[in-house]
Amino acid sequence: MMSKYLSLQYHPYTTKPTKSCIIPSILTTRLTIHKKSSLSTFYGGCSASSIRPMASIEPIRSTHLDENEADPALINDDLKPTTLSQRTFSGWEMASLWIGLVVGVPAYYLAGSLADLGMAWWQGIATVMAANLVLLVPLILTGEPGARYGISFPVLARSSFGIRGAHIPALLRALVGCGWYGIETWIGGQAIFLLLPHSIKHSSLANVLPWLGTSPLEFSCFMVFWLAQLSIVWKGMEGIRVLEKYSAPILIVLTSCLLIWAYVNAGGFGHMLTLTSNLSSSQFWALFFPSLTANISFWATLALNIPDFTRYAKSQKDQIIGQAGLPIFMGAFTFVGLAVTSSTKVIFGRVISNPIQLLGEIGGFTTIILAIVGISLATITTNIAANVVAPANALVNLSPSKFTFWKGALLTALLGIAFQPWRLLKSSESFVYTWLVGYSALMGPIGGIILADYYIIQKMKLNINDLYTLKKEGSYYYTGGYNLAAMMALTVGIVPVMPGLLQKLGILSSVPNLFITIYNNAWFFSFFAAGIFYWIIRSLLSGKDSEPIDPLLAAPN
Repeated sequence: MMSKYLSLQYHPYTTKPTKSCIIPSILTTRLTIHKKSSLSTFYGGCSASSIRPMASIEPIRSTHLDENEADPALINDDLKPTTLSQRTFSGWEMASLWIGLVVGVPAYYLAGSLADLGMAWWQGIATVMAANLVLLVPLILTGEPGARYGISFPVLARSSFGIRGAHIPALLRALVGCGWYGIETWIGGQAIFLLLPHSIKHSSLANVLPWLGTSPLEFSCFMVFWLAQLSIVWKGMEGIRVLEKYSAPILIVLTSCLLIWAYVNAGGFGHMLTLTSNLSSSQFWALFFPSLTANISFWATLALNIPDFTRYAKSQKDQIIGQAGLPIFMGAFTFVGLAVTSSTKVIFGRVISNPIQLLGEIGGFTTIILAIVGISLATITTNIAANVVAPANALVNLSPSKFTFWKGALLTALLGIAFQPWRLLKSSESFVYTWLVGYSALMGPIGGIILADYYIIQKMKLNINDLYTLKKEGSYYYTGGYNLAAMMALTVGIVPVMPGLLQKLGILSSVPNLFITIYNNAWFFSFFAAGIFYWIIRSLLSGKDSEPIDPLLAAPN
């Protein structure tokens, strides 16, 4: 009879159960230590220190997954919480991940685009650093549950959006990832194009086909690089970890070589950094805020699915140390990008913000070979880590019985082609204002809702078993598997941004200035609007929410 008051709890980082003894509070009134010791004998040998009154405890939230109780539609090997043996990412390896992510053509192009749009080099660096320091906060906060519970982003989203509702944020994140995958692959294809003989690059195959938007030759190079990446993706997360770890120092060396070249040919930093702003004060601030949003948006995707990586971290300390690498490495690489871009004004007489075009201008066999190695390595490390993992996991979460990580990655790669990335990169304005700022309206509200739910509503306590069940009494089943409060908050975050986006796309000729301001600050607006709205709604409904009752509390006396 008394065994009903004994429970086994699992710590998320161990597999050894610890005994906790719970007794009716009436039996512990005015008990001395001696009497507790007597009771410990009666209650199965529990020590006095482990006996707690029933009335003083909270319902137990499981931190250990019982796979036998998990619904087959919600679990497979890729969705299970990571085990101790799988948690191999040290702080340096997490930081190396960021080196591999940061050192790439899009990050360089983003920095160069700020100069291209009229900013001085120091204004560009300040904008990038400010954005990444802001982003570091949600990055660490979102990474915490991944390291604590060993769960991926789609599984974490179940706690706030509902077991079925989690498909919505996961697929929105996946959609953006597919677009980025296409962009990065196009850049890698351009590196191959750079290697081709001059005669081929100027043949009829290099003529642009209007219906395709690019030339057959460039599209072929794109597809070659597309196929090359799949061999690494096939090896899964361990292959990605090894790639990032050993690529980081190579990328640092190659980036340094580019900076040294610019330093020598421009005649030192004094000449390299002579590019001044051609913007008035009002023009600068009009450019600053959408540029800040664009820079936040640049990594806002990864700030959402960072649990996909932190779940492999050895500890919270390792994931935090690793995340701190973002503003450091991004700031350093931005300096390189802006310094080299500024130097092109001195060396070539015009600003060249695209590094592939710059390498083509430099010429020389050695330069081309190093360019191919550097661009290919930088592109692959960024593309696979940032743009394959999240979409693949989202598709696995959608249908664990049909999708594996590999199948999800393959579909991601196919959708990357459909985005026609050569059109997204046709100008600095389309890249910064249309692509980056536009999708931040999707990423911002999802992040705001998840963080508000995990830290304010759930108070960092998740029931792991309920994340893998479709039972109606589960903590995260909500209404038919959907958390309607999260759906409403998502709408509140996205809808006000849409008029500005439609105007930017040319679908609407004009909109009120209020909507343009909201669009230029899309991530900030959507993040806080959705997060605060969700918090208010859940707080108002907190008295009506039904928490699953721990069977121990319902045990008869």
